[in-house]
Amino acid sequence: MSQWDSVIRDLSRARKGYTLAGATALIGARGEAEKTDILIGGGGRIEAVGAPAARSDCPRLDLSNLTVSPALVDAHQHLDKTQTLKLASNPSGTLQGARDAFAAFARGVTPGNLAARAETTMRRCLTRGATAIRTHVNVDKDAGFVGVDVLSGLREQWADRMTLQCVAFMVPHPRQDYDWLAANIDAAALKADALGGTVAVAEDPERYLDIIFSAAVRHGKPIDLHMDEHLDAGRQRFDLVFERVRKFGMRGRVVLSHCSVLCAVPDDVFERIRDQILELDLGVITLPAANLYIQGRGQDLLPPRGLTRVAPLARAGVKIAAASDNIQDPFIPTGSGDMLEIARWTLLAGHLHASELPIAYGMATHVPAGLLGLGADYGIKAGARADLLITDCEDAERLVAGGPDRMIVLSRGRPIARGGSIAANL
Repeated sequence: MSQWDSVIRDLSRARKGYTLAGATALIGARGEAEKTDILIGGGGRIEAVGAPAARSDCPRLDLSNLTVSPALVDAHQHLDKTQTLKLASNPSGTLQGARDAFAAFARGVTPGNLAARAETTMRRCLTRGATAIRTHVNVDKDAGFVGVDVLSGLREQWADRMTLQCVAFMVPHPRQDYDWLAANIDAAALKADALGGTVAVAEDPERYLDIIFSAAVRHGKPIDLHMDEHLDAGRQRFDLVFERVRKFGMRGRVVLSHCSVLCAVPDDVFERIRDQILELDLGVITLPAANLYIQGRGQDLLPPRGLTRVAPLARAGVKIAAASDNIQDPFIPTGSGDMLEIARWTLLAGHLHASELPIAYGMATHVPAGLLGLGADYGIKAGARADLLITDCEDAERLVAGGPDRMIVLSRGRPIARGGSIAANL
C-alpha cells in the first residue's frame, strides 16, 4: 500500500483525533515551509503544532513526504447567481448586460432553484480546497429577500463543513427608489454577516453610501463594496468612501472589491488612493476572471486587462486578496471553484513576478481569511479549526504554479474530498 493510500485509510478510521507526523507545513501568508507534527483533536481543531505533537490515544499518520496547507478561502462570490449561464443570457458580454439579464431572471427565481444551484457550486469549491466563502447576495426590488433568506439558511446547514458568510448586496438598479433600500437594509442586515453594494452605478452615490454605512454602524457589521468596476479615470468614488470610513469610524472594517479604475488613473492619483487605503486599513479584493472577461469591450485599441493594480498594491503592503466572483452565470461564463486557478490568473494578469508566487498563495489563504475575520480559527496553529489541505506539492510555490496531482481536503479535521472526488456523505 502506498503512503497516500495509507493516509486515506487512517484518516477514515480516526475518530478521537490523530497526528499528522513529519509533514511539511506551510506557515503564514507566504507559506514558509516547516517540517513539523500537527495534532488534531476529535473536536476538529488543531491541539498542538511541533515535533513531536502527539497523544497516546491518537494514531500517527506518516506525512513525511507530503505537505499540509491551510484550506483555501474564496472571499468574493455570488452564489445567488451561480450556475445560471443557460438561464440568463448576456450576449453583449458587458457588465450592464449581465446585470440586466440577472435582474430579469431574479424576478421569477424560486428558493429551491437558488439553493440547488448554490449547493452545486459550494460542493465544487469544497472538493477543490475552499472551506470558507463570502457570498454577495442581491437585495433589491427584483430579487427581494429570496437570496439572503436561502443563503443564510445554507450558512447554518453547512456550518459543519464550510464557513459561509453572506453580504447583503443592496443593489441600486437604474431608477431604483432609494427609499426602498433605506427601508429594507435593516432587515437585510439582521440576516447577513456584512453589508455591501456597488457604488459606481449609484445615481446618488453619497446618499447610497450613507444608507450602507449608517446601517453597518447600527448593526455592528463590516462593509464589502463593489468599488469602481470600470475603466473611466474621470469617475472614481474612492474619496466618497474614505470620507465615510472616517465619519462613521469604520477603519479596518471595509473591503473594496474590484477597484478596476485604479488601472486607468495616472500614477499620482493611484498613489494618493493607495496611501489612503493603507492609512484607513482597508482591504482590497481583485476578481481577475470577471475583470478580464468584462472590462474593455468597448475599446478601439487592444483592450486593457481591467484588473486593479495588483502588484503595486501587494508590494506596498495593502491587504489584497483574490477571489472567484461569479461562476458560470451572465457575468462570467466559466469557473470551477478552484482558488489555486484564480491565484494563477492573478499572478499572470496582475503582473506579479515568478518570485512572488508566495504572494499569490497568500492571496488565496491568509489574506482573505483576515479580511473575513476568521482570525484565531484559521491557519496551522493551536486552536485553529483543522481546515487543511494535504497535497503532494513540496512548497507554496509549486502549489500555486501547477497545483497538486493528489490532494485531501480536511474540513474540521474530517476528510471531505480526495483527488477531486467528493466524499459520499457530502
